[in-house]
Amino acid sequence: MAEDTIPAARPTADPAAPAPQARRRVGFGLVALVLGMVLGVLDQVIVGTALPTMAGELGGLSLLPWVVTAYGLATATTTPLWGKFGDLYGRRRTFTGAIALFLVGSMAAGLAQDMTQLIAFRVVQGLGAGGLMVGAFALIGDLVPDPAGRVKLQSVIGAVIPVALVGGPLLGGVLTDHASWRWAFYLNVPVGAVALAAAYIGIPAAPRGRKARIDYAGAALLSVSVVALTLLAGWAGSRYAWGSWPIAALAVVAVAALALLVRVERRAAEPILPPVLFHSKDFNLAQVMGLLVAAGMLAVMVHLPLYMQSVKGASPTVSGLLLLPFMGGMITAQLITARLVLRTGRVRLMALIGSGSATVGMALLALVDTGTPTAVAAGLGVVAGFGIGMVLQGTLVITFGSVDRRYIGVASGLLNLFRSIGGSLGVALLGSVYHSLSTSTLTDRLGVQAGRQLAGASQHLDPKALAQLPARALDAFRASVVDGLHGVLLGACLLAAVGFATAWLLRSRMSPPGAPAPAAEKPAAAVESV
Repeated sequence: MAEDTIPAARPTADPAAPAPQARRRVGFGLVALVLGMVLGVLDQVIVGTALPTMAGELGGLSLLPWVVTAYGLATATTTPLWGKFGDLYGRRRTFTGAIALFLVGSMAAGLAQDMTQLIAFRVVQGLGAGGLMVGAFALIGDLVPDPAGRVKLQSVIGAVIPVALVGGPLLGGVLTDHASWRWAFYLNVPVGAVALAAAYIGIPAAPRGRKARIDYAGAALLSVSVVALTLLAGWAGSRYAWGSWPIAALAVVAVAALALLVRVERRAAEPILPPVLFHSKDFNLAQVMGLLVAAGMLAVMVHLPLYMQSVKGASPTVSGLLLLPFMGGMITAQLITARLVLRTGRVRLMALIGSGSATVGMALLALVDTGTPTAVAAGLGVVAGFGIGMVLQGTLVITFGSVDRRYIGVASGLLNLFRSIGGSLGVALLGSVYHSLSTSTLTDRLGVQAGRQLAGASQHLDPKALAQLPARALDAFRASVVDGLHGVLLGACLLAAVGFATAWLLRSRMSPPGAPAPAAEKPAAAVESV
């Protein structure tokens, strides 16, 4: 590509600045981007091991999935807008504004006095998190103008994501055990302050680009459709019957909003979902697979700690450690898959192995019961984590390899968008399955009245308080947790199986980086599968 052969590939924002000063500036900028990404990703998963304790203090066990879902929804629906805000107001200003908004939500979440307040403040956090994730990738070009440097910077930031995913549950458990679950939110404040300072020092205050036209209609329709789908997934079969009018109304709203969204995006001057990107079959399939795997991954990460703490008696810290095999499998697979795909170009094979492994792994996890040894229950997560990691990394490579170079930033935003939507839908839908199955088990074992009483009382039971239950009630409660988890895992297994079927539709190979473009490839204005 012409961009790769530009002879002078080292310019900085100030060409006259000494090299050490320029490197120092880039170093501060990198710290800001990495910390911003860490904050956004970490808070998606850090609450997992703290959720049972939160429920014991704030009440509302049935609302626990919404602590994760609200964050993901806010992130998903605002992600497409943050890039436009960067064009309008400057990327550094937008990025630092997102950090500030995220910190306000974090402090408020730490001060929450009930579950409703916590969920509301998680929405505020999520609004800022969308800007953190988009801003981190968008600012790479401002920090390092040459292509080789951008690739290195992208790899550093990309490596941070699995590390944050792995460390999040463990850190949440440690803070819950030795301080308070509230510190999972308070900790963001000093980290965010460092990110803000580093951003002002290291990120150049580049002039605003062209005057962007924000697709407010598209953003509104996307938000309405995603919220309606998430509410439908979370309420159908639990709060309302499938045939009830609220569920029917949500379905009508979701379908109508999606239909209007397609029409609006085709006519918008600068759509938030550019139709040109969806001309590539591989790009579309990668987004579907990313959505499916994110749905299963987050649902498992929310509900597996409930099993570890409520059934196996693990502390929040230990339950975080017990997630390490699952998360370790993910990060190992991501490192391996990136090299294999870029070296061989065999994207379909990697996607099939990954989604197939995720399907088998979820089925293996569904074998756990009240008597499964803790170490075995933790170890069963390796296969599922490995498969998920392969799919996550594979869809990233496919996404970037399926679009023209100038659409890389937009494609990255859409990849995060669909993963966020998938996570929100998965946690809501499978959380509803968990609640329905666990309540049904309690009423079957204890009778309708006693079962419902325990289900209501469990809204305020943390793992330590469970030990005070009578033996029969405790056995029934633990059985209900296992049955609920089985529903979550079998649902995640089904999602992974759909991903496996989707992977068969991918092109068998993509050209490794640096290879000549296929003869049929269109000019830069077009977007095709590589």
